Amino acid sequence: MVGTSDKEHVTLTQDPTLELGVVGNCQVSALIDDQSRIVWFCFPRLDSAPMFSRLVDTQDRGYFAIDVENRVASHQYYVRNTAILCTEIEDAEGGKVRITDFCPRFLQFGREFHPTGLCRRVERIAGTPVIRTRLRPVQGYDGTSPDTTQGSHHIRYLCQDDVVRLTTDASITHLLQESAHALDRPLHFIIGPDESLTTTPARLYSHYWEETRRYWHDWVSRLAVPFEWQDAVIRAAITLKLSTFDDTGAVVAAMTTSIPEAANTQRNWDYRYCWLRDAYFVVHALNRLGATGTMENFLHYIIDLVVGTQRHQLQPLYGIGGETVLDEHSLETLTGYHGMGPVRVGNAAYLQNQHDVYGAVVLAANQVFFDQRLEEVGNETLFRRLEPLGHLAAECYDKPDASIWEYRGRERVHTYSAIMCWAACDRLAKIAAQLDLDSATRHWRDTADAMHHTICTESWNETQDFFAESFGGEGLDASLLLINELGFLPADDPRFAATVKAIGRHLRRGDHLFRYVADDDFGAPENAFNICTFWYIDALWAIGDHTEARRLFEGLLACRNKVGLLSEDLDPESHRLWGNFPQTYSMVGLINSALHLSKSWEEAL
Repeated sequence: MVGTSDKEHVTLTQDPTLELGVVGNCQVSALIDDQSRIVWFCFPRLDSAPMFSRLVDTQDRGYFAIDVENRVASHQYYVRNTAILCTEIEDAEGGKVRITDFCPRFLQFGREFHPTGLCRRVERIAGTPVIRTRLRPVQGYDGTSPDTTQGSHHIRYLCQDDVVRLTTDASITHLLQESAHALDRPLHFIIGPDESLTTTPARLYSHYWEETRRYWHDWVSRLAVPFEWQDAVIRAAITLKLSTFDDTGAVVAAMTTSIPEAANTQRNWDYRYCWLRDAYFVVHALNRLGATGTMENFLHYIIDLVVGTQRHQLQPLYGIGGETVLDEHSLETLTGYHGMGPVRVGNAAYLQNQHDVYGAVVLAANQVFFDQRLEEVGNETLFRRLEPLGHLAAECYDKPDASIWEYRGRERVHTYSAIMCWAACDRLAKIAAQLDLDSATRHWRDTADAMHHTICTESWNETQDFFAESFGGEGLDASLLLINELGFLPADDPRFAATVKAIGRHLRRGDHLFRYVADDDFGAPENAFNICTFWYIDALWAIGDHTEARRLFEGLLACRNKVGLLSEDLDPESHRLWGNFPQTYSMVGLINSALHLSKSWEEAL
């Protein structure tokens, strides 16, 4: 990604960990650590300034904690097949507390209801636990505490742009004084807009909990999951769903900003935006599971972008509301993840040329022309809106860009970008044939075939016996593992197999893959890129190395955190997770590899 390269090394006082669970409802989301602290919560939408920001700060603020005195153990898990998160904490005297968190989401009045809010319940399971509630929000990025007002059962937090209300049946005095008290009854906390509740917090919580549980069970029941690794796939699918923004159809790359790719590297980026490339991968993975609603919603989002864009030229990323200006700046007020700043807001990559975006958009829309299950199948009007993207793809496929990896300091004619441009034209040819548009079919097939020939000629390194990362290049990058997945070459083409093997020799470290190993703007990469390991697994499977593919897949599953989530990056030696979290790329890779590798239901049963 894009940013500065000055290094400031921080000595860690504790091992950094991404043992976090995520809750959300496609409007807001929250990250909760294994001590039940809400450490990240942006309000009122996924890309807003945080109300809880402790994840990227070292100061004693920006969280909502339920402290259990004399805590000795904790256990975090999801209610089965839902986005409802439970954290159980035990004390030294045999007391036990359960904290349950979720963001409401369910069908109401014929549409999906997802209020801007967070629900929390604290209950005693055993013994006589003593708790202390510490609710320390911040008003946005400046890290300061908001002014408050209070009523008999609520506290209002007067933040910079919004007023947030906490309604509760807990003692307001205990909350404000952060005093210890015995937990002798369930306590409920509803965080949301400054609106009075029409019922008690306990009743509202119970209603929201049951309806939200039912919603997720119904959603999961419609997934076409593989026979093997079902729990992992379901958790990944729910996480991808939580990464979508219902109001516009956008998909965020991750829910966080500035979790470093590796310690003390300055590789800290804001991922709370919609990369067209990442969104395509999310849509494709969910389509393969039968969850096509995300594709339909995203299609509305990208059509709005295409209609509103000059000459249909696309940026690599946009705001979740379609915002086109995402100026990047570093904050002085937040110290960073375990003190490893900077904390950045915005992402300057929106200014780059990344030509693969044209293929990403056409590929994301492709299924709508062929899938008869959809309420509205793609027609000629939609095809004609996509055609200008094909013309741009044909114009720029052999022109330099910043690549999928968003290099700041260089541009080349990157092979992956060229292949994605080819894919745009190839799919337009297939769509035109589906619509019986003979002239358009011939045009796009001839265009795609000519591009294919040029790419094969210019990117194949005869001396090294692999497809290079750029035209006339000498190096490799992991995106070339997608040559078969994108339909550019069949799996039995010896050039593909040779490239896969070369990538294994050059980019593999232990059982994990780097995206590239050459120096970039920040020096040599230090950690593996999880999606690349999944791509490698899929490529090994495609060329027939099934035993190694399954072994690597099982090993990468074991690197997930305790509730089944993955970040962007991973230390290949310690297996510690790094990078923004949870990363849609990584969860997509898990789903796709499981679908490739799993035995079929017919085989199993």
